[in-house]
Amino acid sequence: MKNTHIFNVIGSIVILSLLLVGCAAATKQAKPVSLTIFCASSAKNAMKDIQKLYSEEKSNVTITYTFAPSGILQKQIAGGATADIFIPSGIRQMDALQSEGFVLIETRKNLLGNKMVLIAQKNVRDISEFRDLTREQVKKVALADPQTVSIGKYSLEILSYLGILNRVKPKLVFVQDPTLIVSYVENKKADTGIVLATDAILSNKIKIVEIAPENWHSPIIYPAAVLKNSKNIPEAKEFIGFLQSERAKAVFLKYRFTLNGNAYKQ
Repeated sequence: MKNTHIFNVIGSIVILSLLLVGCAAATKQAKPVSLTIFCASSAKNAMKDIQKLYSEEKSNVTITYTFAPSGILQKQIAGGATADIFIPSGIRQMDALQSEGFVLIETRKNLLGNKMVLIAQKNVRDISEFRDLTREQVKKVALADPQTVSIGKYSLEILSYLGILNRVKPKLVFVQDPTLIVSYVENKKADTGIVLATDAILSNKIKIVEIAPENWHSPIIYPAAVLKNSKNIPEAKEFIGFLQSERAKAVFLKYRFTLNGNAYKQ
């Protein structure tokens, strides 16, 4: 009977020790972490939805976004801004930072794709394709600034591919923030605009006139990577992993991003 009591005491001590170890591990895993993510403006709505989903899985992780044109974010990072993850809307910004040693190369992933589209006000009837931008009634065409925004470069590539750039050039109105192009068309500051499909679908006041085929411009790729100056590299890697999960993919598709060749169609 005495031995049984001793065994019971020992067993209780072992169980208690295991519980304490488990609690300590849980406490360690729940350490508060703050991730700063520099992300292209065009992914803003999708990334905010993903932020909510991620908080359900990692309640100890706080995500802070900085949304801006990719070129501006690139310059800020190169200038010493502290961030954990960079998600631009084009590979040239990531390539530039990688060549300067700011990127953890092994964490770099091609995350998303997108489509370039021509938009106009819903009641416009005489604009049905990109080539109509040469018509006399089209006075202003809103584009993203190609010096700072990848889609501005893609827009010029489309016009060049069609052989109409020189004729349309006097009509071009360059916008620093590409997400504002839709409002330019809505408010008649421009007759038409060339934007990403993900921006176009957010407005019920404009229509998509034509979707540019992929061979009209450089590939639209949103890479994601952890930055070398991150103080939370393991957690940043985990977040990029989540961006490739089925839950995250569903959000991206909802906002008409392309994934694994699933192109947006009207």
